[in-house]
Amino acid sequence: MDATRDKETTQLPHTPPYFFLTCALVVLLIQVFIFFDILPSLSLFIFILLLLELFHPYTHFLYPIPIMSKIFTQADVSSHNKPDSLWIVVDGDVYDVTKFADDHPGGKKILQRVGGKDASKQFWKYHNEGILKKYQPKLQIGSLDTKPKAAAPAPAAAPAPAPKAAPKPKAAAAASSSHEESEALEPFGQLIPFADPSWYQSYHSPYYNETHAALRAEIREWVETAIDPYVTEWDEKKEVPAEIYKEMGKRGYLAGLLGTKYQSNYVENPIKSVPAEKWDLFHEMLLTDELSRTGSGGFVWNVIGGFGIGCPPLVKFGKKSLVDRILPGILNGDKRICLAITEPDAGSDVANLTCEAKLSEDGKHYIVNGEKKWITNGIWSDYFTTAVRTGGPGMNGVSLLLIERDFPGVSTRRMDCQGVWSSGTTYITFEDVKVPVENLIGKENQGFRVIMTNFNHERIGIIIQCLRFSRVCYEESVKYANKRRTFGKKLIEHPVIRLKLAHMARQIEASYNWLENLIYQCEKMGETEAMLRLGGAIASLKAQATVTFEFCAREASQIFGGLSYSRGGQGGKVERLYRDVRAYAIPGGSEEIMLDLSIRQSLRVAKMTGMKL
Repeated sequence: MDATRDKETTQLPHTPPYFFLTCALVVLLIQVFIFFDILPSLSLFIFILLLLELFHPYTHFLYPIPIMSKIFTQADVSSHNKPDSLWIVVDGDVYDVTKFADDHPGGKKILQRVGGKDASKQFWKYHNEGILKKYQPKLQIGSLDTKPKAAAPAPAAAPAPAPKAAPKPKAAAAASSSHEESEALEPFGQLIPFADPSWYQSYHSPYYNETHAALRAEIREWVETAIDPYVTEWDEKKEVPAEIYKEMGKRGYLAGLLGTKYQSNYVENPIKSVPAEKWDLFHEMLLTDELSRTGSGGFVWNVIGGFGIGCPPLVKFGKKSLVDRILPGILNGDKRICLAITEPDAGSDVANLTCEAKLSEDGKHYIVNGEKKWITNGIWSDYFTTAVRTGGPGMNGVSLLLIERDFPGVSTRRMDCQGVWSSGTTYITFEDVKVPVENLIGKENQGFRVIMTNFNHERIGIIIQCLRFSRVCYEESVKYANKRRTFGKKLIEHPVIRLKLAHMARQIEASYNWLENLIYQCEKMGETEAMLRLGGAIASLKAQATVTFEFCAREASQIFGGLSYSRGGQGGKVERLYRDVRAYAIPGGSEEIMLDLSIRQSLRVAKMTGMKL
């Protein structure tokens, strides 16, 4: 190692808080020695530094043996090719896999065969980028001296500047002189055709500006560093660490996912990259879309599923005293809320739910009895936005109550389901639960209207997720098809594979353009108008999006072959998303119900507005 000492750099990738504590400790020791006139010799001083070295590796700034910053020659690596000292190279970075070899899923012999060598080709043949991100912090010990230096990191996301005024077209362009031109935004991402929305690739769009680009960069940086490498692990454990949801609150994301203006009055930390007054529904769509790049319905539902459908009714229809008491804790990530509508015998047929709430004799409480089933996030929730029957049969007897977990008589249990494992699907039982009348959301026996208003927001969220999951299936397939070889050539060179990709892309792009149009209409219309006029179209697109998702998951599975049948590895995202399909095709209204509703409601509204047949 000494031979390479002079080639090492001393720049650490991150400086933790205890780095500075160590500095302070060293300075304090020196001052003590000087005060008592017992300043040690140089050798003793170095001994003290070595002791500090044992307590924490970040004291390497004092004794220059930096971690993750060593520079090696290929000859240095080649000498570590034995089971008791096993190094490999991947993309110019050096990894010590000596202790990891016994835990390698493919067996230690595979690693031993490439010990001391460049294993990049073998690594990328069997693994994806997520595996590298997961193990790099644990196993990387340095880089080769031949690796090109990385470009300087981009500055942290800052509040976006005000959008530039659209330039006026030149007089020569007479045909378009009455319209303003919008500048295309800078390219973003890996630029794989159709793997991201077209505006990521400098297509012109009337919907997005610099604030959307700034938010996109902020979210993607967080997702790629703090979430992507661990999503598979969380899915297998069926739980996302609580600090991730807390971070959603700290970053101000939760306050922008309600289908309303940004709730800046109730958050401690608003979103950094977008001023609250500029927040629109396209920012909300973008936030959901980028979170969905993880390729895990379980993760997305964990952090925004129950919240995104359980909190809007509280914000829009709850009493101010109730909102003021409950909302800050939710939006800051300290408390969780979910929507409890579905019952063992009432799914899409919401008007016939049976969970009962009777007013107490003193008129101060509702006494709630009943069950709720397939409730997302229920196992962790502190509050349940619950549909109950307070009146007669049908839609005119339904109300909404905010039931709190600490009310006696509330019990929850986890349900094991086919997909979305980490979403916390729950069975809830209410037994003589006393709910204060102040917890009524909206008016008594008028909860069905609140539920219907909420359905549009829920379905749009499902649409956004489905279309991004479809893109994930497509993107993973393109990447795999460009490295997998069969019959002497890459998969992408086979026409049948390109045909599959083309069918995936055309459905994704058609559906996404329809989504953008509906989001724009929601932005411009009032809530009541949007509920009436857009309900049919949103229902239709919900069915279209889930059909597209199912198609893309199937075709991606065919392209990956056996790799998409086993959990984890290169086909892990495709395998997981294939299991998640039904969790999107059924909740929020099954495809059959949605397609029928789309025509019934569209025709009914058209008759009201003067349709001529």
